[in-house]
Amino acid sequence: MPTSAPVTNPNSAEVFGNMFIGIAGMIGAGKSTLATALGQHLGIDCYYEPVADNEYLADFYRDTAKYSFAMQVYLLNRRFQQHQEIIWRGRSAVQDRTIYEDSIFAKMLAKTGLMDQRDYRTYVDLFKNMSNFMCKPSVIIFLDVSPKSSHERIAMRSRNVESTIKVEYLEALYEGYQEFVQGISKVIPVIRVDYEQFATAEEMAEMIKREYLTTSFLREVTRFDPTR
Repeated sequence: MPTSAPVTNPNSAEVFGNMFIGIAGMIGAGKSTLATALGQHLGIDCYYEPVADNEYLADFYRDTAKYSFAMQVYLLNRRFQQHQEIIWRGRSAVQDRTIYEDSIFAKMLAKTGLMDQRDYRTYVDLFKNMSNFMCKPSVIIFLDVSPKSSHERIAMRSRNVESTIKVEYLEALYEGYQEFVQGISKVIPVIRVDYEQFATAEEMAEMIKREYLTTSFLREVTRFDPTR
């Protein structure tokens, strides 16, 4: 369920119509902050990544190889649940981390030997089957943050479960994000935002409106394959 009630802002929300904004980016990129700001500014529902109630998170960071598959399936299920609620409610929404990004983590874990290849194949099959029932975001805002900046921001927010994250892990994740953006932009419009140039919610909303309403920015493709 959305964690905060929307605040109506007719000057912004009416322009967009029924819109689904996905916020993508590395760990600590500022996705939740931007999602909250956009949700309040545009007066739309806001959905957050399951962190506080994620019963696998601590075990995943303690023994990544052992819990990688369980963690990814858990997150896939939770985000799919959010997607279905967005469809059922039929209202504009912004989501902190999209379901498509889960494939980045799973692919990276398999590539680095932290997920069994058999488990990865099962995950991919599950993702593909579930994708038939997903609603694509109208646009994805990608907060482009370097591995070094991501690591610094993780340290600043001081979550105990994240204290073991290494820069090498983030570098592998960053490589996956670059591949992801190239692939997903053929399916869903992507706006890349340099974190160092991070704007206010009002400026960001205006930028999204400007880019989204440019018809040449949209692509007529129906599906994203996480294995490519």
